[in-house]
Amino acid sequence: MAGVSPLNKKTIVKKRSKKFARHQSDQFMRIKNSSWRKPKGIDSRVRRRYKGAVPMPSVGYGSDKATRNVHPNGFKSVVVSNASDVEMLMMHNRTYAATVAHSVSSRVRREIIARAEQLAIRVTNANAKLRAEEDA
Repeated sequence: MAGVSPLNKKTIVKKRSKKFARHQSDQFMRIKNSSWRKPKGIDSRVRRRYKGAVPMPSVGYGSDKATRNVHPNGFKSVVVSNASDVEMLMMHNRTYAATVAHSVSSRVRREIIARAEQLAIRVTNANAKLRAEEDA
């Protein structure tokens, strides 16, 4: 349902767009693209927050409360697995958008999308796993 617009389309501002690199991940191929791990060494420059060392994640990098967990389309996402899950979004259709769960069959997926259209709820992955009927 593309007709529904978000309630408040506040500009999403990130304090940091880059991922936090694991300490010394540039030196070892085995941890090249790994997620952040807190350094635990007793002499670690990063743990002691020396100037010029790799920055560590902290609470100060958090997003604005109004735009936290908001997608670029302006909605927050809720995973739904059946048509009755969509109905709980009825009163919040300008804030939340439904995302159909990965494990849902195409038959139930069609029911969810039909019910979402009736209730004017945005479905983020409405075209997934749906194929046009072949008459041949």
